[in-house]
Amino acid sequence: MASTSAAYGIESGVGSRGARTVRQILADTQRVVEPARRAAVDAFPVEIGRVAGYHAGWWDAEGRPTDGAGKAVRPALALACARAVGGGHTEAAGNDAAVAAAVAVELVHDFSLLHDDVMDGDTTRRHRPAAWAVFGVREAILVGDALLAAAMQQVISVAGAGADSAAAARVLAAAVQELCEGQSADLAFEERAEISLDECAAMAEGKTGALLGAACQLGAMAGITGGSDQAGAVAVARYRAFGRHLGLAFQLVDDLLGIWGDPAVTGKPVGSDLLSRKKSLPVVAALRSGTSAGKRLAWLYQRAEPLDEGSVADAAELVASAGGRVWARAEADRHFDAAMDALTEAGPAPDAAADLRTLAELITRRDH
Repeated sequence: MASTSAAYGIESGVGSRGARTVRQILADTQRVVEPARRAAVDAFPVEIGRVAGYHAGWWDAEGRPTDGAGKAVRPALALACARAVGGGHTEAAGNDAAVAAAVAVELVHDFSLLHDDVMDGDTTRRHRPAAWAVFGVREAILVGDALLAAAMQQVISVAGAGADSAAAARVLAAAVQELCEGQSADLAFEERAEISLDECAAMAEGKTGALLGAACQLGAMAGITGGSDQAGAVAVARYRAFGRHLGLAFQLVDDLLGIWGDPAVTGKPVGSDLLSRKKSLPVVAALRSGTSAGKRLAWLYQRAEPLDEGSVADAAELVASAGGRVWARAEADRHFDAAMDALTEAGPAPDAAADLRTLAELITRRDH
């Protein structure tokens, strides 16, 4: 097993030597996926579509066009995995099944963010007011439900050559169920004083790993055009493992940014996760460290008084002193390496492999 991301010849933000850049990959993905995603939203009633489009970053609250859409990392993974197994040049709209899979996972992602913002009380999303803060809680919940239904319609509308639509629907439904289980655990952790690292990692795998794994799995299913059923199933399982490991690395990096990220880049207050006493992976690692810093952090988290700016800064220092920061970064690297091993075992087409490695680097070396 390789020990660092450098072993794979990846340079942050630009991809491996001779590969396309992140900007090129995501731009090509959006060019193909966004029309189909917009078509799905256009099918909504006007009021539901207005909120969905605002949440997606296509327009402001008054319907004026904006340029605030997300990166489309999950759709990019789906398309690249379809190409990796021989599914053609999907960025040129050559594989309708892969595009449908890409749109489906992005719609599920939109659904999850809408509902997460409501449950967590987060008032901002992508540097502007969250949809529920603009349109109301009831509207946000309703639109999230509509997005989830639209996602399921996508996966059953076009079947890939190597998998039927029912199989694709089962994959996405299982991912959504696991995502909900992860979110339920996350909410339950807020009321619990004692949480193990294994429990916290399982929660993160559900909340983040499940959907990235499904994106890669559905893409591979859509792209398979030949080979035995057994060989195809093995390849699909390896792409799923690749995505799930990336998801855990993504969550670990997200947790680090939630404590030490630059507010000008992340769009969140300094130490936002600590301010809300969130039991993220670095925090739980610190709390379970048995160190004096970990015990002091536990005392801060159990206090009834709200944390002020000074207390948040103290908490961040305690997490680092207890080893939570170093542990989380090492775990992110470990899951990155595991993802690369799964990708190598899958035997992807070279061009698609380069794109997948570049996207993996983006996920694990990002700053927001």
